[in-house]
Amino acid sequence: MNNKILFVDMDATLLRDDKTVSERNKEAIQKMLNAGHYIALATGRPVESGRVVARELGLTRPGCYMVAFNGAVLYDCAADRALLKRSIPIDVVEGIFERAARAGIYVQTYNNMDIITRKHTKELDYYRKKSGLSYKLSPNVLDMLEEEPQKVLLIDLKDEKRLEKFQKDNLRWEKGKCNSFFSCREYLEYCPLDTSKGTGVEYLTRMLNMPEESTIAVGDEQNDISMLEAAHVGIAMKNGIQEVKDAADYITELDNNHDAIAEVIEKFIL
Repeated sequence: MNNKILFVDMDATLLRDDKTVSERNKEAIQKMLNAGHYIALATGRPVESGRVVARELGLTRPGCYMVAFNGAVLYDCAADRALLKRSIPIDVVEGIFERAARAGIYVQTYNNMDIITRKHTKELDYYRKKSGLSYKLSPNVLDMLEEEPQKVLLIDLKDEKRLEKFQKDNLRWEKGKCNSFFSCREYLEYCPLDTSKGTGVEYLTRMLNMPEESTIAVGDEQNDISMLEAAHVGIAMKNGIQEVKDAADYITELDNNHDAIAEVIEKFIL
């Protein structure tokens, strides 16, 4: 049998709008795992947030992996350990925070378990509701970091244009330091240089000694495009943005609220 590996985005792809997973999707995932195939949750979320979803789905058996922090961490869910970790240099993190502060934009980073930011805001509450993560506050964020972080996130809940302007204004500065992209219209993400969900697909596939032809990826947002392009079959969600659909080999007939992942598994894997 030719084993395949499914790289699946979480928010608005595997997860319904209420952050749950449908029974049909759960059953399809277990069926593909029982048949000897592999799955990798591919998310911009931290490992700890992704682990919660993995445990709820029973993805703690061999063959279950995670591409977290948009490719900065590869995680073996069965062994409960990181296989690869890439980070942003501290001076670059400090530079992003300073530039975001001057622009009046909320910014946060992470240590192993917590969100790290300077003050409690509505943006922090919004993110915590979606992620379930705890947080720590400090005027000097660097004092709270246990190691170089995997991601820095800017959030604007009212005006996407502010984030677009920030990214454009700082493109020259970020060159050679880090990588920026949108994971949704409210989130501008800064990740380690030459790191994306697409590199996560390539690294994990090589680690598992699987051919490129075995890879399938499905997502809905801008940060999923590199993953769709890296996989042999790139699939866009019906509810995905047009940019993702333009990059895809296939667009699902169902959306994230109506079993699209089961559709993908039944059509391309089983």
